[in-house]
Amino acid sequence: MTVKQSLAAILVVAATSVGSIWGFSQYQQRQSDTSTIESNLFKPVSYTGNPTADGPAVDFEKAATKSVPAVVHIKTLTKPKQTTSRDMQDNPFRDFFGDGFDDFFGGRGNMVPQVQRASGSGVIVSADGYIVTNNHVVDGADEFTITLSNNKTYKGKLIGKDPSSDLAIVKIDANNLPFINFANSDEVHLGQWVLAIGYPLNLDATVTSGIVSAKSRSLGINSRQSKAPLEAFIQTDAAINPGNSGGALVNLNGDLIGINSAIASPTGSYAGYGYAIPSNMVKKIAADIIKYGSAKRAYLGIMYGADRMSDEDRAKNNIKDGDGVYVMDVAKNSAAEEAGIQKGDFITKINGASIATGTQMIERIATMRPGDKVNITFQHNGVEKNATVTLKGEAGTYASVQQQAVNQLGASFESLDRQQALSLGIAGGVVVKNLQQGVLTEQTRIQEGFIITKVNNQRVTSVDGLKQALANAGNSVIISGIYPDQPQREYQYALNDLQ
Repeated sequence: MTVKQSLAAILVVAATSVGSIWGFSQYQQRQSDTSTIESNLFKPVSYTGNPTADGPAVDFEKAATKSVPAVVHIKTLTKPKQTTSRDMQDNPFRDFFGDGFDDFFGGRGNMVPQVQRASGSGVIVSADGYIVTNNHVVDGADEFTITLSNNKTYKGKLIGKDPSSDLAIVKIDANNLPFINFANSDEVHLGQWVLAIGYPLNLDATVTSGIVSAKSRSLGINSRQSKAPLEAFIQTDAAINPGNSGGALVNLNGDLIGINSAIASPTGSYAGYGYAIPSNMVKKIAADIIKYGSAKRAYLGIMYGADRMSDEDRAKNNIKDGDGVYVMDVAKNSAAEEAGIQKGDFITKINGASIATGTQMIERIATMRPGDKVNITFQHNGVEKNATVTLKGEAGTYASVQQQAVNQLGASFESLDRQQALSLGIAGGVVVKNLQQGVLTEQTRIQEGFIITKVNNQRVTSVDGLKQALANAGNSVIISGIYPDQPQREYQYALNDLQ
């Protein structure tokens, strides 16, 4: 189940220079030794706080001097690929770039291969050259040029990426590099002074200042890259512009509290709000990518409402008011189910830390790996309970999602009788019955009695199998099947805009 929402009157855009987010690249396995990762690369540093009103004037110089050498300029090149007029017209970013879009990509209607160059930032996290940046900075690129603040230039190699969190790791062959320490982002507080460091608009290393204006923000921007987006942004008013993506957000000690990732703006440039991925999340995902080549994501296995869900949607989904995160559904065989958490409960604490929103909960879980044990405090029928949960590596399946997927078709269904299946020469199927208003009547000519045999070319032989296939299919699906009086002829129907 998805609830579509928008950020009113603003455009949420990735804060990278033009051209870095189109195309695809082959995953490259890491080749370098990572033996020092857990021991000394990601040591947390506690933030000591801001000067008080009666204390000394705020000094940004120490933090800037310490952190700027560890922030790099990343230039990417994507080799020519064939493009068609349809690719140009369908690109979702055309409206954002306006007339300049066609100039950049070589005009409409021409099959002209284009070299794409882009620019972003990155942060050195180890002395031997591991650099964390945004996935959207490097995604699809074939070549990486890394320039340090002292103008030394290296060729970079992609180690791995995680579209869900919009993070990636690039490696350069160098030693004794300046690298940044990680602060504990859980200790970041509203009003705290911060510096944003990066290479905006193809400028040299640039430092801007501001404060933390919000925490645990979810914008939905990572859903462009992943079906399971992971977001809990730190919001800041430090100026962030295209090219800042992948750069550092640091505290007054010069330690990393976030990786700058996005801006909220009506123009695509700085207009007051920037968003950074919290350092605790970055530290865990970066270590995963360096050690394993990919992020090891843990799941609790519950469905919850979006933080900005409207009152209408809350009512539609029977979400009750209460403290904590309301559990809308529990995945079968999930960690939550094994811990005794049920639909209608409120999760109030993770490892003793209070949570009020789903984004806060996900931010906590995102720092853990499958197999980790976590203490969950929850309210069940008004009674507080505690359970130790072993997190899993899969989200699990939700009965409510499966049922919703089939309900929107506007029909009832029945598994095909085995004897009838044998007589028709098929392994099995699902019979369409009691057609009413829904996707089937609106988008197809399917009649009652039609036997669905495949969903996206995968065989279905039962109603439960149909529900699961539809729940996994996404927004579009191809249904195949036959009519009993013409079993030799297979029909295919495309269904779109599924929720």
